[in-house]
Formats: sequence, structure tokens, C-alpha cells
Amino acid sequence: MQHLYKKIYADPEFHELESKRGRFSWCLAAITIISYFSFILIIAFSPELFAKPISDSTVITWGIPVGLFIIILSFALTGIYVFRANSEFDRLSKDIVDHVKDSAGE
Repeated sequence: MQHLYKKIYADPEFHELESKRGRFSWCLAAITIISYFSFILIIAFSPELFAKPISDSTVITWGIPVGLFIIILSFALTGIYVFRANSEFDRLSKDIVDHVKDSAGE
């Protein structure tokens, strides 16, 4: 079994998959981190932006929908990653393992 892992690791398609998955996950992580930190920095240094009511007839401020948007964005980004992982990344992983097994005669 150990030789199978070594062959998979030596396969250039594996490294392409690893690189593609890493870029994609870091991109989604950066979007999440930037949105969270931006929200917190605005609250810390310019709280009056989120303290304004949405309209004159409500007490709901802009901070509430923006905060909800960030939470929904995180769920959506997680869903996007899971969708791509279950479709593209899993298929490529299976193809790599099958290719290596076929070439090893297993």
C-alpha cells in the first residue's frame, strides 16, 4: 500500500489537483477573512457607519443586515467549496487513484 501512495504523490496530475484545490480554498478563505475583518474594523474605527438606521421609520441599523450578509456569505462560500469538492476535486482524485492503480497492475 505504501508504494501506491508514493506513486500517487509522484503523479503530476496529483500536484496539479493539489495546487488547484489549494488556490481555490485560499481564495475563499481570503474572501471570508477580509469580510470579517472589514466588518470588525469598521465597527472599531467608524461605528457611525453601521449605527445609522436603514430608514427613518425603523430602529434597525445598517450593522444588522451587513452582519447577516457576512454570515450568509460564509455559508455560501462553504457551499461553493463543498459543491466543487464533491464534483470536480473528488472526480479528479478518483481518476488519479484509478490511473495509478491501473499502471501498477492492481
